[in-house]
Amino acid sequence: MDLTRFQQQLKGTSSKTRSLPPVEKWDPDFCGDINLTIALDGRWFYEGSPIGRASLVQLFASVLKREGDNYFLVTPVEKVGITVEDTPFLVTQWQKTTAKDTNQAYYLFTTQTGDEIRLDDPAQLTLRVPPKAIQDADATAIPYLCVRRNLWARLHQNVYYQLLEQAEETTTATGTQFSIKSGNSTFVIGEVNA
Repeated sequence: MDLTRFQQQLKGTSSKTRSLPPVEKWDPDFCGDINLTIALDGRWFYEGSPIGRASLVQLFASVLKREGDNYFLVTPVEKVGITVEDTPFLVTQWQKTTAKDTNQAYYLFTTQTGDEIRLDDPAQLTLRVPPKAIQDADATAIPYLCVRRNLWARLHQNVYYQLLEQAEETTTATGTQFSIKSGNSTFVIGEVNA
C-alpha cells in the first residue's frame, strides 16, 4: 500500500468546512497492514519517519476506523491496518466555554489533529490505566475522552494537571475523588485511594 495512492483516493472526502467522511458506512476489502504508527506522544510515523505535514495527518485521522482492538485507515475502496501505541488522539488544549443556546459552562477539548470535543455526556470520559511506558509507579488511572465513534484520546499530562487545578476534591469512603462539572454533568477525572 502506497500512502500517496491512499491520499489520492481520499481527495474530496474531507475538508475543514465539511463533515467527516462516513467511514462507519465504508466496508472495503482489507488490503493488509502498512508501516504507519501513531506513537504514545500523538505523533504519526510512516516507515519510521514522522509525518510532518499537519494537513496530511488530519486527512488520515478523518478516515481512521477502529474495529475491536484494531485500527484502520479506510477509503471507499481500501482498508489498511495501522499500529496505535495507546490512543490515536491526544488532548493538547482545553478551555471553558459557555453555550449560547443554554448559557451553560462546558469544557471544550482540542486534540493534536484539531478535533474539538465538548464534554457533556458521561459516556464521553472514562478513567483507565495508561500503557506501562507512561504510567506512574502506582499505575494511576487517568482520563480518556471519546473523540468520535469509538476513537479515544488520552489527556496530555499538562492538560491533566491543569484540569486537576480546576477540579473539586471530594472525600469518599475509599479515598479522594477529583471532579469537574461540564454542562449538566459531573465528571470524575481522578481518584486517589486512602
